[in-house]
Amino acid sequence: MVAEGRDVVSFGAGEPDFPTPENIVAAAVEAASDEANHHYTANVGLPRLRSAIVDYTREYSRVEVGPDEILVTNGAKQAIFQTFAALLDPGDEVLLPAPHWVTYPSGIELAGGVTVSVPTSGEDGFKVSVDELERHLTPSTKLLVFVSPSNPTGAVYTAEEARAIGEWAHANDLWVMTDEIYQRLVYGEDEAAASIAAVTSQLEDVVLINGVAKSFAMTGWRVGWLIGPADVVAAAARHQSHATGNVNNVAQAAALEAITGPQDSVVAMRGAFDKRRQTMVSMLSEAPGVECDEPAGAFYVFPNVEALLNQAYRTSESLAEGLLEEAGVAVVPGESFGAPGFIRLSYALSDADLERGVTRMLDMFGRI
Repeated sequence: MVAEGRDVVSFGAGEPDFPTPENIVAAAVEAASDEANHHYTANVGLPRLRSAIVDYTREYSRVEVGPDEILVTNGAKQAIFQTFAALLDPGDEVLLPAPHWVTYPSGIELAGGVTVSVPTSGEDGFKVSVDELERHLTPSTKLLVFVSPSNPTGAVYTAEEARAIGEWAHANDLWVMTDEIYQRLVYGEDEAAASIAAVTSQLEDVVLINGVAKSFAMTGWRVGWLIGPADVVAAAARHQSHATGNVNNVAQAAALEAITGPQDSVVAMRGAFDKRRQTMVSMLSEAPGVECDEPAGAFYVFPNVEALLNQAYRTSESLAEGLLEEAGVAVVPGESFGAPGFIRLSYALSDADLERGVTRMLDMFGRI
């Protein structure tokens, strides 16, 4: 549609709209001129980056790890896939609270596992309870996926909630894969969301996923990492050695500067997202039939639009298609996240585009 010259406001992007900070780009430029980066390097990641990740994890996740417990990957998505590949055998069940990011079920399936969707609702803040997890536990359950802050809902678990879930998982001999890619995009007094690995002090059965993509506006640089027991990391590293080999050296140098250099850009970006978050929630809350809770983290809102569904738009997917065709607004339907009746809107776009796009949506909603 854009190629045809149509004006479309997109709320679909799962990435910051800010450029990568200049100091990070400068570090990459310098690294590109270093001949050492023109050759293969260690499959597990540059030693200086892995050492820096040790310090970064201590500061923001409050977890003590060693370099041999870290594997640098081509983005957090590869870390997730390799975690499933290392831990799951065919038929193993994975508890996946819904709504959930679209990649998790595919990664589980590719590893031979079985996704067991565990429902949450807006009434409980889209946070899963121990009781609900217990209801879905079977002898085949192997792993729990824990995400805080969440994509698509922006839900953030308190330390007490995370501790209860972590202790339950440990008591039932389950692995936990905790995706902390949005950990620093939280709104309030905390610098980062509580890590389930830290609050339970359980590291022998936890794999922690993180990276620079979201907090540093570096989605295109493709640098993530997984942290876990040395044998799990070694298995994932063997997989990576045959799949991709080392992560791009220049991008690793940029990631090193991101996590060791000035953090002002993270604070500024979080402040801008906070303002947009409040604006979007305030505007959507004015629409009859739309229920929109204020998210505590990430950069998405996940409003309930079930009351708007009718003969013309029977599903949130068809509503999303209507918004695109009739209003020139792109959103992601809840069906993609295992939550029909909802839509996901990213507020990682300019203030002007945000207000223009939501105004278009409200106008269309008023005509439904």
